[in-house]
Amino acid sequence: MSSPFTKFPTSSSTTIHPKPFKVDIPKSTLEELKILLKLSKLAPPTYENSQQDRRYGVTGEWIREAKDKWLNDFEWSKHEAYINSFPHYTAPVVDDSGKEHSLHFLALYSEKPDAVPIVMLHGWPGSFLEFLPILDLLKNKYTPATLPYHIIVPSLPGFAFSSLPLDQAFKLENIAEVVDKLMIGLGFGAGYVSQGGDVGYFVAKVLAVSHPSCKAYHVNMYATAPPDGFDYATLNEPERQALERGSKWRSTGIAYGITHATRPSTIGFVIASNPLALLAWVGEKYLEWSDEDPPLDTILAAVTLYWVTETFPRSIYVYGQLMTSTPHESISSRSDKPLGYSWFPREMVPIPKSWAAASGNLVFFKQHSKGGHFAALENPDVLLGDVEEFVAQVWPGASK
Repeated sequence: MSSPFTKFPTSSSTTIHPKPFKVDIPKSTLEELKILLKLSKLAPPTYENSQQDRRYGVTGEWIREAKDKWLNDFEWSKHEAYINSFPHYTAPVVDDSGKEHSLHFLALYSEKPDAVPIVMLHGWPGSFLEFLPILDLLKNKYTPATLPYHIIVPSLPGFAFSSLPLDQAFKLENIAEVVDKLMIGLGFGAGYVSQGGDVGYFVAKVLAVSHPSCKAYHVNMYATAPPDGFDYATLNEPERQALERGSKWRSTGIAYGITHATRPSTIGFVIASNPLALLAWVGEKYLEWSDEDPPLDTILAAVTLYWVTETFPRSIYVYGQLMTSTPHESISSRSDKPLGYSWFPREMVPIPKSWAAASGNLVFFKQHSKGGHFAALENPDVLLGDVEEFVAQVWPGASK
């Protein structure tokens, strides 16, 4: 008997037949991680790493406690069992150049003939782990017979268990092409909705601009300049405060991205050499970009996945395009497809509603009073509610 939500909705247009996949990190890999972590040396106390407000990054106190927990009180096996409670797959995806990519993804398939396909796209330093709380909510809310959606959560190329070509500079357009090929190959060429934040936002936008099968897109981050002649006096107080925080972040928090963009090889070797370095580099982002500090166990699971899959050096390629080059037309162009935007106050790029409305066909907007950059992880019930409301609004015949 097959597991729930795994009945593949084959049709005459299905060209990709995914293989079931199970996360099974070798014991030797986990043992090596512990050895390297145990031998890793902490920096000596300094004025900068003693500042409890984290103005200069993670504190010595936090990194010591995190290292101790990772070594002595963290069980990857529990996380792996939880991860494997969801259906995983891998599939070969052939791009327009004839190159084959191996894409890992999670899926909850519906048995409803009119289910709406939705592809949910993570960013950096995220992964498919971000969407597990939403998948959990859906599994508890619906049965395979009542689930109104087919939910597809890919690991973006270079992240986790998805491959990344070594012979080309991969860009957001390439990611979008591979994702679109996946969705079409799964039989969803007639139409699907994209959803994303961070890198996932840019991919969702490119899908909407350049790929006809993407019929609408919902995002929890939006990036655009203010419209000409914009009157800042029209902003509400939460928008004004968020823009001030965003301006401060661009002054004090963006150095990591410039490093990723300009020296990806060097920082890739640095971070890949030491799990403690990865913990500090990635852990800082979860602490600083969230509205409230996530549980340490959650951060350690994210960092462990990055370490055991060697994701870090393979995943930072997107920054070269986003921070050092002129954006591709498909990123900067307007799409007239329906756009939904969930606004969270602690997002690092907190674009006001009016800016999004001026640059896209904004048909759905929700301003929330709490939440940060990792919306799917921080506020899964809120984000899922927004996505469901958006889909019901823009997809003919959609139901909740």
